[in-house]
Amino acid sequence: MIKKEMIAMLLAGGQGSRLGVLTSKVAKPAVAFGGKYRIIDFPLSNCINSGIDTVGVLTQYQPLRLNTHIGIGIPWDLDRNVGGVTVLPPYEKSTNSEWYTGTANAIYQNLDYMEQFNPEYVLILSGDHIYKMDYKIMLDYHKANNADVTIAAMPVPIEEASRFGIVVTDGDNKITEFEEKPANPKSNLASMGIYIFSWKILKDALIKLKDQQECDFGKHIIPYCFNSNKRIFAYEYNGYWKDVGTLSSYWEANMELIDIIPIFNLYEEFWKIYTSNDAIPPQYIASDAYIEKSIIGDGTEVYGKVFNSVIGSGVVIEEGAEVHDSIIMNNTKIGKNTIINKSIIAEDVTIGDNVELGVGEEAENIKLPKIYNSGLVTIGECTVIPDNIKVGKNSAISGVTTASDYTDNQLASGGFLIKAGEE
Repeated sequence: MIKKEMIAMLLAGGQGSRLGVLTSKVAKPAVAFGGKYRIIDFPLSNCINSGIDTVGVLTQYQPLRLNTHIGIGIPWDLDRNVGGVTVLPPYEKSTNSEWYTGTANAIYQNLDYMEQFNPEYVLILSGDHIYKMDYKIMLDYHKANNADVTIAAMPVPIEEASRFGIVVTDGDNKITEFEEKPANPKSNLASMGIYIFSWKILKDALIKLKDQQECDFGKHIIPYCFNSNKRIFAYEYNGYWKDVGTLSSYWEANMELIDIIPIFNLYEEFWKIYTSNDAIPPQYIASDAYIEKSIIGDGTEVYGKVFNSVIGSGVVIEEGAEVHDSIIMNNTKIGKNTIINKSIIAEDVTIGDNVELGVGEEAENIKLPKIYNSGLVTIGECTVIPDNIKVGKNSAISGVTTASDYTDNQLASGGFLIKAGEE
């Protein structure tokens, strides 16, 4: 039996429904981020930077691009003969076939994978957070406290605390209370969904709760350990951490990369973020182009103007076009004299000439106001918008559209245009 001190289990199967049309064809961890990366690059890079060379990636929803991106783990130095990265989709057993129904259920279904490494500790991670963390320091903290479970936690504004699992600690940071998304939180110390378990404790809890419907760490495993009088400690983290689970938080996290002094720095030599790179040519900036405070990806051609935006690889921004406060993902084309304001545009989109995105006053989205808000325009993957169209704020478009799909060449603020087969 191979012996590893600590292995990581990275939960990357989420649909990410709060990202709307951005995740209609791709799992949330595979969504592009920062002009060059995908969201899953951050926890994977944290693992290898922390000396963790064995990572199981649990996939489920729309896994094709995620699987292709991870491959055999070469960009993260995780192409190992022993350990390395392993993609772990649900599979058919001899007695039944079962999807992953909860975070802990997904881990339980991969007990055999973990057993083969006979670990002392297991690190549980989410595939959809943006942050840098040295898990080795967290492990040292776990050992120093002789802990059974250590939960990474960070302070959040008290008015937002009810969105998280909240921990209450004593003077030694031992957790005395744990509440999952409480209506009236007793503290503002929020679980980050990052856990270190001593392997025997995790294995026991998973087996004991194997019949629990939709078994989840926050709702079931942590309370079970707490009620079993296990030693549970909070590891307080005070660096940058962002759950990019909503369109507004995803947009904000990208915009924070281009601050004059960025809150989250992609350029630190000592903690690099690794990703899978295609062999594409360098960017091209035309003589009449203008770029201000933006990230521009490889292979992108800019003939127009770009302000305060994050532009992916292989994008073309034609003459006379202007892009303001927006995210444009890989291989998208912006037509001539088109104006883009505060938009998130997914991969492989074609936007025609003389189009305007983000015009007029805000109005609540007619179908999904909890998803499409904050004044953003969201355009799904492989969408086509024809020439001379105006699109208002808090709107969403997905699919190949024609002029006949719009009333008077407009989609008003709060509009929702999803072509058949795109939902």
